[in-house]
Amino acid sequence: MDLLDSHLRGMAAALGPFRAVASERLARWGAQLADHLGTGGRLLVAGNGGSAAEAQHLAAELVGRLRDERMPLSAIALTPDSSAVTAISNDYGYDEVFARQVRAHGRPGDVLMLLSTSGRSPNLVRAAHAAREMDVRTWALVGNGPSPLAEACDEALCCPSDDSQVVQELHLVAVHVMCEYVDAHLPVVLGKAPAARREAVLVP
Repeated sequence: MDLLDSHLRGMAAALGPFRAVASERLARWGAQLADHLGTGGRLLVAGNGGSAAEAQHLAAELVGRLRDERMPLSAIALTPDSSAVTAISNDYGYDEVFARQVRAHGRPGDVLMLLSTSGRSPNLVRAAHAAREMDVRTWALVGNGPSPLAEACDEALCCPSDDSQVVQELHLVAVHVMCEYVDAHLPVVLGKAPAARREAVLVP
């Protein structure tokens, strides 16, 4: 059996259903993020394992840039600070590792995005609950079907595959497309900003 062909068949089978469930949601999330981040708001993002890497990837695309030059946007991955992660885990247990950071960094109206192929990670579910206490909006990228994380969040994009590798790859597609929508919508947001704000954010 050709492993590449097998993997690509699984991806191909998921793309049509993914397009059907993701298109409108990613466009809306991207526009909402542009509105929020373009006016000084913040995105928090977290995941475990490979999803932790994708969380950092998302934050990097927003603080840096995806394609064209633009203002830096505030996005904090809750995964890479080894001192915070180990201290919180040691003192409060690993299930609290993201929830405590949400309580520290989240502000009313901010957005928390949580990535999980299974949708069953207790530390992500607790982070969603902490965000609700803080009046922080919660979005999830998860795998196929219902899950505790999807239920705990305000909105969830469930990627239609039972293969965790394919789900993770679809999450990366979602991250890139959502960032494309952020960049497309951001000039509209900045066009509504006062002149002083436009100059401050656009000067390199």
